[in-house]
Amino acid sequence: MRLKSLLLATTIVTVLHPAHQASAAVHKTTKATAPAKVTAKTTGKKTVVRQAAATPRRPHAVDSNSNEQMIVTGTHAFNRRARDSTSPISVLTAATLRRSGQMNLADAIVRTDPSITVNAMGSDAGALTSSIRMRGLNPNEVLVLVDGKRRHTTANIYADAGPQQGSTPVDLNMIPASAIDHIEILRDGAAAMYGSDAIAGVVNIILKKTPHGLNMTAQTGANAYNGDGWQYQLGADGGFGFLGDGYVHISGQMYHTDHMVPNTTDVRTVPGNSEYKGYNVPHDSNKILSTPEETRENLSIEFGKTLTEGVNGYGLITYAHRHSEAYENYRMPSVAPTLYPYGFSPLETIEENDYAATLGLKGDNFFGFSWDLSSTYGADEDDVGNKNTANPNLIAATGTSPTTVRAETYRLSQWTNNLDFRRQLKIADLVPVTVAFGGEHRLETYQIWPGEVGSYADGGTQGYAGLMPENAGKWSRDVWAAYLDGDFHPLKHWDLDFAGRFEHYTDVGNTENGKVSTRYDITKRIAVRATISNGFRAPTLPEENFSSLNVSPTGASGLLSTSGAAGKSLGAQHLKPERSTSAEGGIILEPVDGWHLSADVYQINIRDRISGAGSVYGPSAISAIGMTGATLPVGIDTSDVSANYFANVGSTRTQGLDIQSDYLLHMHQYGNLDLTMALNLNRTRVSHINTNSQGNPYLNEQSIAYLTSTSPRSKIILNAYWTIGKWDVNLRQTRYGETTSMLTYQDQTPASLSCKGQSLQYSNVCWGQFKNTPVWLTDLEVGYRLNHMWHFAVGANNIFNQRPRRLTKYLNYLGANAYDTDSSGIGIAGGYYYGRINATF
Repeated sequence: MRLKSLLLATTIVTVLHPAHQASAAVHKTTKATAPAKVTAKTTGKKTVVRQAAATPRRPHAVDSNSNEQMIVTGTHAFNRRARDSTSPISVLTAATLRRSGQMNLADAIVRTDPSITVNAMGSDAGALTSSIRMRGLNPNEVLVLVDGKRRHTTANIYADAGPQQGSTPVDLNMIPASAIDHIEILRDGAAAMYGSDAIAGVVNIILKKTPHGLNMTAQTGANAYNGDGWQYQLGADGGFGFLGDGYVHISGQMYHTDHMVPNTTDVRTVPGNSEYKGYNVPHDSNKILSTPEETRENLSIEFGKTLTEGVNGYGLITYAHRHSEAYENYRMPSVAPTLYPYGFSPLETIEENDYAATLGLKGDNFFGFSWDLSSTYGADEDDVGNKNTANPNLIAATGTSPTTVRAETYRLSQWTNNLDFRRQLKIADLVPVTVAFGGEHRLETYQIWPGEVGSYADGGTQGYAGLMPENAGKWSRDVWAAYLDGDFHPLKHWDLDFAGRFEHYTDVGNTENGKVSTRYDITKRIAVRATISNGFRAPTLPEENFSSLNVSPTGASGLLSTSGAAGKSLGAQHLKPERSTSAEGGIILEPVDGWHLSADVYQINIRDRISGAGSVYGPSAISAIGMTGATLPVGIDTSDVSANYFANVGSTRTQGLDIQSDYLLHMHQYGNLDLTMALNLNRTRVSHINTNSQGNPYLNEQSIAYLTSTSPRSKIILNAYWTIGKWDVNLRQTRYGETTSMLTYQDQTPASLSCKGQSLQYSNVCWGQFKNTPVWLTDLEVGYRLNHMWHFAVGANNIFNQRPRRLTKYLNYLGANAYDTDSSGIGIAGGYYYGRINATF
């Protein structure tokens, strides 16, 4: 018995630096598996330790104790449970994500965590890449890790004005869902631990590492009310061992979705309407609000082995390919009559390759320290194009135009190298402390290639004008970092954690960040915790250097580089890092055995926040766009031409409350009922507005709303998961709170109306306030386990087909843009019904 205890302790201590190597020990499985079994065999004087493969957890098992899982995010301490953390952390198991009914990882997280939202729909190329927002902040302010390693971001920048403008987030959907063991979500500023981006919080995706088994899944579904938007997904993962304790776990996934097209009417096609253009074409020709069509293939290979006594090697390879197409506004037959006598709808396309590789060594005794040395290289490459398009000015000049073009190519890469150390000590043989320190180097590169000539010449192609040679370039920077962390236990029930980090960016200079966290367990049922920290977010290379021109049926919008003459003509200045100060405090309760409750209040102050400056319209915008060398299409409304750029627009204050509760009710012959509740209340206010080089404020009412009120004021998720015999039922109620946008008055606004001395139509001083009122969504899934291998489920998300409020006439561009796509409340797709089969061997 004594030997067994010693071996178990040895196994635990060898887990290395969880904050930077979440994969932990080579054989150790994570959340979705049962604890591994340790055996010992004595041969002569040598004791051989073997860790048996863990038994896979049944897919429909109750996981109310997910917060009892040992976590590796937000702490350097050994063997800390999510429920014992000094900061609020949620653990989402693979089973929880699967029961969301969503095929995409980003959508599954939104369905299961109230602090995370997504926009109702992306615009232009932004619709082709997934992104998440945490606590209402920009996707750039959320750090994503995979097995504790910083994940590279997408190269596809969200260029259109709105709350997500400038974001190049980690595209979660490029990671195979079948590879995921569990996800740890840290809702706290963590720049002192992880560096830039960790202002809103951290999402750490832990992948499977089991050396055995085979799991397969297939799901298909569609929008039950429209009868379109068909989706299917096939996934598989399995592992095998080699050379004793070596393991390989391979996961793959294939996904496809068709367009889901809401019912709308383009006012230009309706006789008798003032916007009617005189053409007899179908009223539903404009499919701008349809969800993109997408085909995606994902692959991951995780591996590891003991190389010599006390030294393990590990690695991870991921690859994903995506082809996606999104509709742009319908063009009337007059735009390119020789090519499209019945009009046309341009399709913006992306051909994307995303790949990453990690190799590392870790050991458990370097002068008493556990250590982890790793190198991770990741890159995202995008060919963005136009399909079913035309260049009207080129037709006028030459009589012809390409109909399919490559509009631009981006590539963004990150090469990150880490060396981390960690050790448990005792001060004066009385105070236990965990000391961690390490360093990091990261090389970031960003490159833009121009589009084909036909995509940008003479005003460019419809839907999206390609990037010109003037927009192209290659940029890079080095980031050097060092950190030190001490986790102290001055008293048995008191935990005190200090962290500090220094970083040097070759383009924006130095930053120093610190964090102090504490927790005190008053009794076994009551604990309190608090954190105060400061952080930063360096401007991304795309934010500093990207510029483009987007063309609509009636106008155009230009995004100007902050470093170019065009941007400077409108007041652009060199970008500085964002600086943040965060404070959080909470209480953790267990009123009765098995009922867990936590409540945390938080405040996040961000100074010099990076966002799109308020758009400039009319002659000033036309002049600035002309300075880039671009030519505007003929026949557009000059008042519908806008230009903006990225800037440190001002300071914001985000305040909120997180409440989480879970209780597992054992009903004996009636099964088990797992009840959970999660709530996020969130409010952002602008506390200061910066001015540009010309003395004008960067923000107006519209851009203030982008930052403050397009995210729901509240989000509540109520979930009941009932298992009885071979059956399981999951019922989820989600309430999205109110969002408010300040929208531009569009083409249907009468030209006779004015505001503050200018026309109300396309006004840049007066906007229409639009509110999406609170909405409840109902999701239901019913599953049946045929035997230990086969599980079947049918379900419906948003059973009652709830959709956002429709925009009023004056705010609805062309009549076909019926929803506020800038809000991050409920999506526009409506009800979705599906069936799924899971097999485990």
